[in-house]
Amino acid sequence: MTINKNIYSIVSNHKPMYKFILTLFFCGTLSMAFGQQDEQYTQFMYFKTGYNPGAVGSNDAPCFSLIARNQWIGFEGAPQSQLLSFNMPVFNKRVGIGANITRQTIGITERYSAETLYAYRIPIGRGILGMGLQASVRFIRMNFSRAESIQPSSQDDAIPGDIQSKYVPNFGFGLYYSNQRYYVGLSVPRLLENNIDLADSGQTLSTEIRHIYAMAGILVDLGDHVQMQPQVLLKYVPGAPFDGDANLNFIFAEKFTTGVSYRLGGSKRSGIGESVSAVLGIQLSESILFGLSYDFTLSELKNYNSGTIEGVFRYCIGGRSQGNEYVSPRFF
Repeated sequence: MTINKNIYSIVSNHKPMYKFILTLFFCGTLSMAFGQQDEQYTQFMYFKTGYNPGAVGSNDAPCFSLIARNQWIGFEGAPQSQLLSFNMPVFNKRVGIGANITRQTIGITERYSAETLYAYRIPIGRGILGMGLQASVRFIRMNFSRAESIQPSSQDDAIPGDIQSKYVPNFGFGLYYSNQRYYVGLSVPRLLENNIDLADSGQTLSTEIRHIYAMAGILVDLGDHVQMQPQVLLKYVPGAPFDGDANLNFIFAEKFTTGVSYRLGGSKRSGIGESVSAVLGIQLSESILFGLSYDFTLSELKNYNSGTIEGVFRYCIGGRSQGNEYVSPRFF
């Protein structure tokens, strides 16, 4: 998320007002015409289907994933996200199907998304190309009665006094190629630029903006029991600054994972990015994986929060893959 430096100057000069001002700012980020609108996850490698429908079915078994993210701990109204994801291969692994359910709250805004995913998988060379389609619907709701204002909101007719909501359908596509050692993907999960204004003003002030994602990763053997896994997720939104996540993990004995991640963004004033993260993971059993990350904020918001924590739980029915067709659900 790119931070407007003017917001910070107001906060610095009028600290008692910062909760109200930043609450309005967070609400505005959801519906800005030019800005990143989708949720962000530090452990994106465990939620590829949320960015690229072509990745469904790339696991060798049916897998369920849960992710919970608490961003900018201690900052009232900061983003919080939860998701449940499922995907599996069918028809002799030539087709992948899946579904995602996500929830995000920012200030007085709450958003639910439901997505169904389909991918047709074609063997090419030593890997498989997944050509995916996604259909989705979002429910957006704002509860203006929860807003904290410096004067009674009833005195301003421009501020609604109740709940406003809206359903927004969409669809998208993605390409995802993977083999035992690497993966690459390109996707546009939401193609339609829907009107997401909640008020019935008859004008279009804010829309959903197309998000273009590119992802890649590779698995490198460093020894008998050590592997290195660099991965990137690049994000492009027309009219917004280029954004992206870079991750470098080390895997020990195919059981323990430790690494670091870096996220672009932040504000133009600092210029050093949005966050740097520590990532840990453990394969608790043949079927269960648990991951945890902690983000250290690099932007000026670091003065108002205690970082970001994110947890991942994944369960794959049937445990690890067998044979040489696919390495493991832990990787690609």
